[in-house]
Amino acid sequence: MLSEKERGALRDILVNIELAEGFARKHTPETLKNDVLSLYAIVRGLEIISEASRRLSPELKARHPEIPWRDMAAAGNFYRHNYEDVTPTRIWKTLREDLPPLRAVVEYELK
Repeated sequence: MLSEKERGALRDILVNIELAEGFARKHTPETLKNDVLSLYAIVRGLEIISEASRRLSPELKARHPEIPWRDMAAAGNFYRHNYEDVTPTRIWKTLREDLPPLRAVVEYELK
């Protein structure tokens, strides 16, 4: 059974996955490079996902070992402190490779 804190964190993750994907929807990897506003919005969503993942219990994370929880939690610090290395290519990869399996886990846990 999920705590209300975990439910809130999972909802925050899901909302920000949807926002990030929405901001990227009209783009290709090449066009995203030139849309600073969308890029910033996507990165902010990824920061929130990172922070919300820290509010999930070890038990929930253990049920889904395929998700790199530690990397996800660390990503927020990377976005904030290594911003010069936050490239559109890296963001695109995160959107296309990392968010879909995370979305599946979040939707499963919220059911």
